[in-house]
Amino acid sequence: MSISAEERERISAAIRAAEAKTSGEIVCVLAETSSSPTGMPVLLAALGALALPWLLVAFTAMPVFRILTLQLVAFVALMAVLCWTPVRVALMPRRARRAVAHRVAMEQFRKRGLARKPERTGILIFVSLAERYARIIADDGISARVPQSQWQSAVDALIAHSRDGRIADGFVAAIDLCGNELAQNFPRTEPGQDVLPDRIYVI
Repeated sequence: MSISAEERERISAAIRAAEAKTSGEIVCVLAETSSSPTGMPVLLAALGALALPWLLVAFTAMPVFRILTLQLVAFVALMAVLCWTPVRVALMPRRARRAVAHRVAMEQFRKRGLARKPERTGILIFVSLAERYARIIADDGISARVPQSQWQSAVDALIAHSRDGRIADGFVAAIDLCGNELAQNFPRTEPGQDVLPDRIYVI
């Protein structure tokens, strides 16, 4: 599931409006998935394909050539199903899914330049769809004054809207909530403080 050009512009406008009130900066990242393919689907497909001939030999009188053909077809079919992103992610333990998504969120925080702000007042709004993971990551300058629990309402908005398929609405709501929190603690004091692009990155 992706977002349209119109939705991207809505998110950019929400970021600009939020940053007009604060010296902090907001960056949004939407990941289709945070996990990369592993050997697990191959292993499961191979085990299933290896087990099939034993079942066919035990319960049928098929010739060997047909059994071997069905074994190959079973392996290819199982690989196609198990490598499909929703299935592949579902095979991962919940803790592993969250750990992978959190690692990608931290990588994006650094990659998008938030960690390079001298005032350490950058904030990342991150969603990973396949892992059903949402996170607000605030830099040290913000964390010293705003506890992580303060961002929970923004995370809840992201999750609720994403669950309904309204990803852009979730980001806009989260941006508004985060912008209000930043404005209270880090009000804008001078123009020209916005140095990072006001946009959402889709990875």
